[in-house]
Amino acid sequence: MNTFIVMPTYNEATNLERLLSNILQRHPEFKILIVDDNSPDGTGAIADRIAKADSRIHVIHRPKKAGLGTAYVRGFKEALARGADLIFEMDADFSHDVKYLEHFIEASKKADLVIGSRYLNGVRVEGWRFRRLLLSKFANIYVSYIVVKPVWDFTAGFRCYRKDVLQSIDLDSIRSDGYAFQIEMTYLTFKHGFKVMEIPITFKEREHGYSKISRRVIWEAFWVTLKCRAPLLEIIRHLSFLFKDYNEFVSKNYINVVK
Repeated sequence: MNTFIVMPTYNEATNLERLLSNILQRHPEFKILIVDDNSPDGTGAIADRIAKADSRIHVIHRPKKAGLGTAYVRGFKEALARGADLIFEMDADFSHDVKYLEHFIEASKKADLVIGSRYLNGVRVEGWRFRRLLLSKFANIYVSYIVVKPVWDFTAGFRCYRKDVLQSIDLDSIRSDGYAFQIEMTYLTFKHGFKVMEIPITFKEREHGYSKISRRVIWEAFWVTLKCRAPLLEIIRHLSFLFKDYNEFVSKNYINVVK
């Protein structure tokens, strides 16, 4: 399998070289596409230096910070053009542990989209304040019951697509960003009839720098979820199972869920 990791970067100079080394030590056959948004800290220059010495690293430079969603779309297109069979999304801040990559590869033999889930069979998040964890968890519950798909972590950013999924989706039509991008891509994967699987991972808060969730990101995710909503009667029927056996409902209606 020709495997690519698409990795957007913005001010990741402290992390990038060590992360790329860790990935390629474990998976020397992988190729990595860095999409840098003109990072002020020189991340792009570091990426260019590494790429010059290693043909497995490729760098896309964008003139300014233009959003996570468009960075992934640009990376997806480039990976497909280079003949990718599997395309990963992965953060550059060590919040996604490289040890899970082999688990994704194994799961991708059975599914078209594999999501690294923080909330499958429990909660596995390290370093978040309780308020942020609560916001993330309730956001995913909201999405699950509006879109009516049995996914525990719609907003996860550690995932792996088979090429057929990305070739079937009109990537140019996607305008959402951040969490909303992940929600929309998951919805479109289901819509095109592909199989979705979640595998459990532990998410760790970034080692250096900081993460910031803006109100715009939250509101965009809210409205994109409504755009992807299921028919009203299906939502009502689905909500009724809040007081019944949800696992039984999932097993009867969605054979593509792996527990």
